[in-house]
Amino acid sequence: MNRFQKKNTFSPGRLILLVSIMLFLLIFLLFYRGVSSISRTASDQQTENLRLAIQRSVVHCYAVEGAYPESLDYLKEHYGITYDPDKYLVSYEIIGSNLMPDVKVYVRKS
Repeated sequence: MNRFQKKNTFSPGRLILLVSIMLFLLIFLLFYRGVSSISRTASDQQTENLRLAIQRSVVHCYAVEGAYPESLDYLKEHYGITYDPDKYLVSYEIIGSNLMPDVKVYVRKS
C-alpha cells in the first residue's frame, strides 16, 4: 500500500551532494575572480611601466643631446625602447621643439 505515499526526494545523501557542489562552484568562482583581478592589475602595471620607460628615455635624450627626440622611432633606434605594437598603441605627440612631448600608451583590444 505504498502507492499513495510520497517519496522523500531530498534524502540526506542528496542534500550533502548538493551542498558540496554549491560550495565547489562558489570556491571556483572566487578563485576565477581573483585571477582575473590580478591579471587586470598586471596589465595596467605593464602599460604604466611602458609609458614611464618612454618618458625616461625622452628626458635622457634631452639631457644628452640637448633636444627632445623628434619621433618614437628615434627612441626605438637610439635608446632601446621596445614594446609589442600588436598589444600597445603609443601616442607620441610633439608639442614644440623645447617642450616635452606628450606620451600616452593605450592597450589594444585583441
